[in-house]
Amino acid sequence: MRIVPWSLVLLFTCAAAQAQPAPQLAGKAWLLADLTSGQVLAEENADERFAPASLTKLMSAYLVFGALRENRLSPTGRVEVSERAWRAPGARMFIQTGVPVVVDELVHGMVVQSGNDASIALAEAVAGSEEKFAELMNREAARLGMKNTHFANATGFSGAQHYSTARDLYLLAGALIRDFPEEYARYYARKEYRYNGITQINRNRLLWLDPSADGVKTGYTEAAGYCLVASSQRGGRRLLSVLLGASSDSSRAQESQKLLNWGFQFFDTLKLHAGGTQVKALDVYKGSERAVKAGFKSDLFVTVPKGETDRLKAELVSEQPLLAPVAQGQRVGTLRVTLEGRALGEYPVIALETVAVAGIFRRAWDTLRLWFK
Repeated sequence: MRIVPWSLVLLFTCAAAQAQPAPQLAGKAWLLADLTSGQVLAEENADERFAPASLTKLMSAYLVFGALRENRLSPTGRVEVSERAWRAPGARMFIQTGVPVVVDELVHGMVVQSGNDASIALAEAVAGSEEKFAELMNREAARLGMKNTHFANATGFSGAQHYSTARDLYLLAGALIRDFPEEYARYYARKEYRYNGITQINRNRLLWLDPSADGVKTGYTEAAGYCLVASSQRGGRRLLSVLLGASSDSSRAQESQKLLNWGFQFFDTLKLHAGGTQVKALDVYKGSERAVKAGFKSDLFVTVPKGETDRLKAELVSEQPLLAPVAQGQRVGTLRVTLEGRALGEYPVIALETVAVAGIFRRAWDTLRLWFK
């Protein structure tokens, strides 16, 4: 599985978030981001390591979805239940040894019911063992830029070598939503699931409290406290919140709702440029063309405090001298966006077309031009 990570890299938390202070939350760590723009709007202890509890299953799901996409698993395939999976303590979907389970049912059991038995069964189906699966989890975490995360199992059982952070879990949940939108829509907004004659509800209370909520995952252990990664879509925007270490089930829902409401109420997201359209023509030396069309691969959005969009400024800094050949998709500059003089983000500008090398006479002439430039 090789899904390209986000190319958009932001400098830091939204520089203008100070315009409206974030609410005080009852939790050990939290983060709020706008997934439409990729900007972090507010955070607290976002890089401090905590036990992630069942939020671990976000990575388990990410790997399972990848295996399904690559046809290494089939949604209609049947998985034999090992004794290890059957004996898994904690939350369960109640699978049984000797009774093969359809992969789609196991995914529902892992996502909706947070079944530890389902997670282990899927891990064994993908990698042969939970230990091998944990190796894949850590490899994928490194690729996604989760710098303060280490997984020791597929379920979230606490241990010294099993930890993550609010920021890393935001990166993971964002990647899950971005890379597997159909799978995300199929499983994560479901309020309940019935298997083996037992109906269990999704522990994410926001699915009942907020009609705009469509996920993502709860977690609880004594070491982790009550945790929730929540997603909400309103008016074409999607906000993602991560809350770790709340004191109760109801508190994690209330505090997450408070954070999401704050983000929607006090910030706007606007499209600066459409993907694939020219932002500027940049000079090219020693090329078959004198200039190259430059822009962005995909739509570029930024998030700012409400009422401050007219104070945005953008400066395109090109990589000069730009010499042919220039390949389509090659980075040729950077767009620096500021809000009232404060840096908001830097965005890669790419060539929207290819410029080949010119003939000998133009190359010679441009060599002279560069000497005097």
